[in-house]
Amino acid sequence: MSQRFTIDGDEALERHLSRTCDLVKEGVTRVIPAGKVAGLLLGGGYGRGEGGVLRGNDGDKPYNDLEFYVFVRGNRLLAEKQYGPGLHALGESLSPAAGLEVEFKIVTAGQVRNSPTLMFYYDLVMGHRWLLGEETLLEGCEHHRDETKIPLYEATRLLMNRCSGLLFALTRLEKSAISLEDGDFAHRNQAKLKLALGDVLLAAHGKYHWSCRERNQRLGKLSSREWSDLVTAAEFDEIRDLHRDGTTFKLHPVRVPPDTEALLTTQRHLTRVAQSLWLGLESKRLGVGFASMDDYIHSPINKCSEVPAWRCLLLNLRNFGARGILDSRRFRYPRERVLNALAFLLFRVTDASVSADWTFCGQELQSHPSNLSDALQAYRRLWGRFN
Repeated sequence: MSQRFTIDGDEALERHLSRTCDLVKEGVTRVIPAGKVAGLLLGGGYGRGEGGVLRGNDGDKPYNDLEFYVFVRGNRLLAEKQYGPGLHALGESLSPAAGLEVEFKIVTAGQVRNSPTLMFYYDLVMGHRWLLGEETLLEGCEHHRDETKIPLYEATRLLMNRCSGLLFALTRLEKSAISLEDGDFAHRNQAKLKLALGDVLLAAHGKYHWSCRERNQRLGKLSSREWSDLVTAAEFDEIRDLHRDGTTFKLHPVRVPPDTEALLTTQRHLTRVAQSLWLGLESKRLGVGFASMDDYIHSPINKCSEVPAWRCLLLNLRNFGARGILDSRRFRYPRERVLNALAFLLFRVTDASVSADWTFCGQELQSHPSNLSDALQAYRRLWGRFN
């Protein structure tokens, strides 16, 4: 793995990121007793040597979040209760000087080792930077090193999360006057979706890679015929172009003026492309030919059958109480509700020709929305638990 945090950031930026990592290491060892810390690594783009470089007249600046993973000994849930608040406070104290958000996640080596192959763990295991600990902590994680083993539902999960970002961006753009922060938020989430569209195609065919540059090269070398089960040839060409734009933004992000009309034009375009890919992907994954988003939303098929029924029952009880276990879908994973609600809110409600059925939305979100604002608040809460 590269010893750099970025592919071409200036030396001042590299030194800044290195100093921030030193402060993080010092802070973590103050929050958690030394005997409890098995390792500390930096993941995400900067951990893979592909962190974003925001260029300006005063030199290069960081842009993406810094994502740190604290490997603890013992019980993870107990460690989260004991040390989670301290790590959160540490992140908040370091973020202003770092110039970006510093985030921590507590994990155990056994948790990573025993997890099924997931895109998240694949990225983490394949691309990281140790601050404490060493590679022996990841022994037994070989199944996370094979991109061909990433299940199809992980491609759906990626598309769900990036489409959620697109939905949240829309709420910023519907204001009467958007701020610089609103414009940057919308532009950033649109760029993330551009990247994700191509990543979903690759993941769905076992060709995903931890490096965004390698993913872009793989996508550029492939023929549209290989993706005919998901998108048309014209859509593939479009997604390939969008992926190139998304890769460029990830490595060299830019801040754009808050041009509402331009951002809304891009928003509508990306929503159309995402809807087409969503239907193609879910038709392939679930073995059902969805001709429209209405077909998908109202289909009775179990959309998350990979999760055991007993776990679904416990999660429905914990998250929705008695009504959760009395519901007819008590043995269904709650992420199915997120998928249905997102498809409804992003692809149906935002279509001006369609009247919103808030009863359906309320059933999915286990809430009582009467308008889009209520529905989005409920959606954000549920998505936050099962994204």
